[in-house]
Amino acid sequence: MIYPEFLKEKDTIGVTAPSDGITDEVKLKRLDNAIKNFNSRGFNIKETPNVRCSIKGRSSTSKERARELEELYEDKDVKAIICASGGDFLIEMLSELNFNVIKDNPKWLQGNSDPTGLLFTITTNLDISTLYTDNFGCFGMEPWHKSLENNLEILKGNIIEQTSFSKYEKGFKDYITGKEPYELTEKVYWRNLNNEDAITIKGRIIGGCLDIIADLFGTRFDKTKDFIEKYKDDGIIWYLDICELTGEVIARTLWKLKDNGYFKYTKGIIFGRSFIYNSYYDISYEEAIYESLKDLNIPIIINTDIGHVSPRMTIINGAITTITSSNGKGEIKFDLK
Repeated sequence: MIYPEFLKEKDTIGVTAPSDGITDEVKLKRLDNAIKNFNSRGFNIKETPNVRCSIKGRSSTSKERARELEELYEDKDVKAIICASGGDFLIEMLSELNFNVIKDNPKWLQGNSDPTGLLFTITTNLDISTLYTDNFGCFGMEPWHKSLENNLEILKGNIIEQTSFSKYEKGFKDYITGKEPYELTEKVYWRNLNNEDAITIKGRIIGGCLDIIADLFGTRFDKTKDFIEKYKDDGIIWYLDICELTGEVIARTLWKLKDNGYFKYTKGIIFGRSFIYNSYYDISYEEAIYESLKDLNIPIIINTDIGHVSPRMTIINGAITTITSSNGKGEIKFDLK
């Protein structure tokens, strides 16, 4: 596993929009404040032209998105890249992307949600570690939540142990100034799905937004089984973040991945809190997961601090990972081997 060079003070961070861009007036203020916040912490920002563009959910054409990302990888001054935002159509740019540019210039790439299409593909195809965590706009809040401070510490090479947060933000939130912090009202409670008193899992971690992993399934970019075969001696930990899938689609998708061997060598699976959940048959989130995976006989933890529902931990794709969960609390530790 290749772990890119970490950030140092005065380094440049690239920001690009491989999915959708940002045009909303208040979100643009949040974007500008994110740049200011990084500048005040000693980092420069290089923004590509598509960051402030959006045409029917796309920041630019597939070719333009690929070229702008490649330019950041080829720029020797840029030491890490953060996706501007999520969206729906990132997967289209993969066919235009020259993966040799990424392979020859490994850098930290991070994002959340739709950027799974890049992060998961880069790690499973190229053995280059990536970060599943906040998109750039999140850094516009004031003050920064601890999760953002943790994210930056990891980008700087301080591989801290992350512990579950006390509360999370529920539902959508409208910005007024663009600087709003999280509105934390709900109690965080990691649930061990098989009702174990305590769980400890160790293995090499991979995952992302399940909605997008399902889209990648069976394409020429799907090297998942090669990846898990290569690292079978470490054992695999999956983390899955669910955005818009119904209970019925969650169940079918997990069955498909299981039947195709994705969960071979798996030591455990963790799920984030579902962002938008519903079910036609009154199937609960817990049931959709449990009924699909119970025959694996492995630890499963749900409602963890990953993915769409803020705040979120930083996940280092491809790293050896130890996860513990007991009494509704959890910890994640990474070892860059």
